[in-house]
Order: sequence, then structure tokens, then C-alpha cells
Amino acid sequence: MELSLNGKVALITGGSLGLGRAMAQTFYEAGAKVAIIARRAQPLDDAVEQILTGATAREGSQIEAWACDVTDPEAIIRTHDQIVKTMGSIDILVNNAGQSAAQPFLQITDAAWQTDIDLKLLAAVRLTRLVWPAMEKQGWGRIINLLNVYAKAPAANTAPTSVTRAAGMALTKVLSGEGAHHNILVNALLIGFIESDQIRRQHEASGSNATLQEFIKKAGARLPMGRMGKAKECANLALFLASEHASYVTGCAINMDGGLSKVV
Repeated sequence: MELSLNGKVALITGGSLGLGRAMAQTFYEAGAKVAIIARRAQPLDDAVEQILTGATAREGSQIEAWACDVTDPEAIIRTHDQIVKTMGSIDILVNNAGQSAAQPFLQITDAAWQTDIDLKLLAAVRLTRLVWPAMEKQGWGRIINLLNVYAKAPAANTAPTSVTRAAGMALTKVLSGEGAHHNILVNALLIGFIESDQIRRQHEASGSNATLQEFIKKAGARLPMGRMGKAKECANLALFLASEHASYVTGCAINMDGGLSKVV
């Protein structure tokens, strides 16, 4: 089964590092025109260079980057318009921007709540609102929301992330119902422990004397599959959901966690 995105334009937020970059490369190798956005220009430039030099392109493959703070509504509109002018209307939107934010409830300030809502929920709402009309007009679209397993099974000390991710899952279901008639398919990937830049930051914050690979191996050994997932494994599933082969899949929140979550 060949998964092709030839002729499709894909926008991936948080596309400079980790899961976002892995999805950008995978979509690029599948023939898509890929736009990646993130706050910092240098990691974006590095990601584009690495993909161009390390990936196998198909005819029509393209990758471009735009620096954009997705918590800024005006910046979102401006960047969306630039992407459309450069690449054409967006067929595939991957809402991947976000970072782990988990504290005991009483330690979370109003400002921290608002920051998390802006980054993980309202950014997805605003971008979806921008790309939706063109998807509806052409009768084809794919929206993939990257969440985490706490969206289904929140634990103590996981707010505000668990709350905003649960809202993202609800948004996914709402949009899937509204988009189905227009062949706009909306799904979510609920991420567990994946080797990514976020894991690197956790390793640095831990103060551990272990190397990063030792840290990853030890943490992964506690998981049902005995290892952490790879960013490429997540990207492969996202590619399937973005392709024609997932043409009857919508409204799903798929655990990408190697069996970690106790909730299906």
C-alpha cells in the first residue's frame, strides 16, 4: 500500500522539532507541499535544511518554513495568508504546537491556564477556522490534532495540559461531525512517551548523570512495550490519516502510546 500526498498542501504547527519535524519529513517524502511553522526561526531553518538534505523527495515535494507565534491571532492570519499565497490552499492541517505543562492544581495561576488554552486549544480553533472554508469548497480536507493520553485518562497533577487536551479531543469530535458531509476528516492522535525534543528537555531538567539514551531506555522499560515510541512511528500514522487510504476514518482519538493508556 503506497501512501501518497502528491498535490496536497500540508500545514504543520510546531514543525521545527520532534514529532512536528518527523511528520514534516514524512509528508514531504510522500509528495506533499509542506509548510511548517513555529515560534523560532533558527530551528525552522535547521529543520528545512535537514529535510532537504536528508529526505527523498518526490516530484512536487516542497517544504517551506514560517516563524509564527500561534498564540497571536493576528500572526496566525498573516502566516496563513502567506502560506496560501506561496503554496495554495491548505488541504491538510496538523495542529501539533504545544508543550507539557503539568503542576499541582493549586499552583496553577490564571495566567498559566490562559497560556495553555491559547497555545493548545485556541491556536487549533483559529487555524481550523482559516483552512475550513477552502476544504469545504473543494470537498476534501484532513485535520489531525496532536494531543496526549491524558485527554482520555487524566491523572492527578497533570493540569493544565490534561484539561486543554481533553478540550482538544472534544473539538475533534465536534469538527468531525460538521466536516463529514464535506469530506473533511478530523482525527486526533493521543501521544504517550515518544522520543522527542520534549524528552530531551525532561532529561536535562532531571539532573540525571545518565546519558540521554540511558534515560530514554530506563523510562521506556516501564512501558508495556518496554520502550518509548519513535517520532517516525507517529509520523507514519499521521501520514495514513492524511492520505486517501483513511477515507472513512473520522472522529477518532487514537492512542499512540505503546499500550500505556488503560482507556481505549
